[in-house]
Amino acid sequence: MPTTVTTGRPTATALRHQERQVLSAVGCGLGDDEIATALAVPEDTVAEHLARILVKLGLRDRAAAIVHAFDCGLVAPGHGPRARSARPASRTGAVRTAGPAPKVRISLLGPLQAWRDGRLLNLGHLRQQSVLAVLAVRTGRPIGRQELLDDVWGTEPPATNVVPVYVYRLRKALCDGGGPASVIEHGPRGYRLVPGAVDVDVTRVEKLVTRIGKAERAGDPLETVRLCAQVLELFRGEPLAGLPGPLAELERLRLTERRIAVVQRKLECQLRLGQDAEVIAELFALSAAHPLNEPLAAMLMRALYRDGRQAEALAVFERARRRLADDLGVPPSRVLRRARVMILRGDEAGLGLSP
Repeated sequence: MPTTVTTGRPTATALRHQERQVLSAVGCGLGDDEIATALAVPEDTVAEHLARILVKLGLRDRAAAIVHAFDCGLVAPGHGPRARSARPASRTGAVRTAGPAPKVRISLLGPLQAWRDGRLLNLGHLRQQSVLAVLAVRTGRPIGRQELLDDVWGTEPPATNVVPVYVYRLRKALCDGGGPASVIEHGPRGYRLVPGAVDVDVTRVEKLVTRIGKAERAGDPLETVRLCAQVLELFRGEPLAGLPGPLAELERLRLTERRIAVVQRKLECQLRLGQDAEVIAELFALSAAHPLNEPLAAMLMRALYRDGRQAEALAVFERARRRLADDLGVPPSRVLRRARVMILRGDEAGLGLSP
């Protein structure tokens, strides 16, 4: 009787020695030709072994065999086959020496992208990318299978357990010839990106925002503007553009709001530094993109008034008032009304424009 796991499916102990070697190599993503070279057997023999493996273990296809190889411990995630004979021989005969794995860069501030050693990586289809996005958003924290399902599929989970398959493919994509080390690890509490192995642009943004706060408290507008500009350079478009899932949608909103807040902090400091022309041009573009953002409209009114353009400043108020009434059915908020009153009074101190 073969040994069984809790699901009743036979484990790899039901296989012969060479079948175990083949399953281990399949679990590492090797093709039949690579396995044949490594084991010094014909490629047809590898195909026959794989067919017998699927029958013995009751597996549906090669993808299921890959998952099973991980589940039964034949393959250690990110470390290749434990059976050394299943590794393909080096064509040059050179032995690759162990060394620190190069960092992977992941960008969420636009369409999801990842690079290794400066090479753009192919991350697969959008739902698979959403799995990586969840891990990247919560860098350092283990994410359980159910949490991944909730974040990526919401109320419509997949019919089969595709999470291990997607994670396996992502591991392979993120390595991309850069060595055996994986940047995704799995433990008792779930999956996570290996600390120190990945640089995520959102993490850099949060660190820079902390430094912006320190510069503001220190009364250093030049440093504040410089740090804000660094943050804004990281944005490549709409965050997580096109990715499906509840978490991607929430992060799109959060990161967009984060960007607008940083822009406002930068422009406030630029106004204090007397950079009126640059501020007005940027505020016009930003207000057009976010016509219901009242703090932006108030800031544009202040900048125009400071530049001696009182009529244009009041016109901004009227446009915002009409848009709020038409779209939301609400009057202008206190921040907009106060800016209008201060402009009509010529109260620069009330507008916060005094040196």
